Formats: sequence, structure tokens, C-alpha cells
Amino acid sequence: MLDYKEYFCFEDIEKAKRIQEFLAKKVILRDEFEDINWIGGADTSFSEKENRILGIVVILEFKTLKLLEISYSFSSDIIPYIPGFLSFREGLAILKAWEKIKMKPQILIIDGQGIAHPRGLGIASHIGVILNIPTIGCAKSNLVGNYKEPGKRKGDFEPIFYKGKKVGIVLRSKDNVKPIFISPGNKISLETSLEIILKTITKYRIPEPIRLAHYYSKVGWLKFEKE
Repeated sequence: MLDYKEYFCFEDIEKAKRIQEFLAKKVILRDEFEDINWIGGADTSFSEKENRILGIVVILEFKTLKLLEISYSFSSDIIPYIPGFLSFREGLAILKAWEKIKMKPQILIIDGQGIAHPRGLGIASHIGVILNIPTIGCAKSNLVGNYKEPGKRKGDFEPIFYKGKKVGIVLRSKDNVKPIFISPGNKISLETSLEIILKTITKYRIPEPIRLAHYYSKVGWLKFEKE
């Protein structure tokens, strides 16, 4: 594993771009895992009052999507939100939560982009390369690229193209709702990323691993501070 603190240090935008460009060359876009027993989800939330970020990693049994473990970490080492540099703001909180989990999943889904990013390194790719694990980015909005609107039925999807390359998929996860945006993070292909996301969607718009991570990132300010 690379020294993650060095690669999440935001001194200025130009240095951050160089970090992203360097790490983007290390992204692997093929499946490098075997059987999936556990799947993880990661998300964060920000408290303006406390000026801290709460990072959450949840672990689910892949077949049943039963919640098995929750890990959290509070981080004060943050920067303002800058489009295209989300991982420098939220990444450390997620990595600190990852360090504490006992059940390491075969795949981690992160709320954000994978390679569908101006420099090919969204937060899912950034964390995936640093940890050397398979990751998938799943976002609620598009960051880069062009796509056709998918059909209105659950499971309809269209590819996202950026600079002539297929970098993601826009997926209708429920009938007649806004789509979600999927892109591989690291050590996984685009096709398998879609397959995994489809298997982790239940009755909600977003996949269960990041839905639960999002939930605990909101309630965690009261729940975990008391522990």
C-alpha cells in the first residue's frame, strides 16, 4: 500500500493534479478478484458546526446484503469542496474508517466517481489505487462525459464517453427515477462494475452498500460521538 497521507495532501491545485495524473497511471481496469463473500460501501458527511468529516465504511454479506460491520472515523484534516478534487476532501476519513474494519471486503463501492473524471482518478480510483483493492464508483450525478438518456425502466443503461473512451455507465436503478452513474475505480472492469451494482440494488435508487454508508454517515454524528 502506498503512503496514503502523502497522496491525499492538498497543498495547491497544480500539485493535486500531478498526484491524480500519477495515480491514474496505476489504475487497473480488469477484474482482479475471485469469489465475492463480502462487499463494502463507503460515504462521508460534513458537519459545518464541528468543521469535521465523518467517514463510514459498511460491510455486507454479498449474497444476502445483510449488514455485518460498520466502521467510522472523524477527520478534521479537510479542505473546501472543489469539483474534481473530492478525494482530497473526503478520502482520509474513508481510509481511516477502512483501517478499523475487521472484515475486509472483496469489493468496495464508494459514493463518487471512478475513472469518469477529468484526470481519470475520482475518489473510487484514488482510494482503490492507494489500498490496492477493487473499487467501484457510484455517483448520483455526472461529472464528465457524454451519454444518451437511458430508458425509463429499471435496468436500462447507456455508456458514458469521455475523450473518445468509454468511462462509465448511466443506469436507471428504479422505474422512472433519476439515473445513477457508475464507473470502475480499480481492479475491476466496467462490465463487472455494472453487474455488481445491479446485484446490490434493492428497492432503493442507490445500491445497498452505499445507501447504508450514507445513512450511517448522517446518524453517526449522534450515534458514534456517544460511544
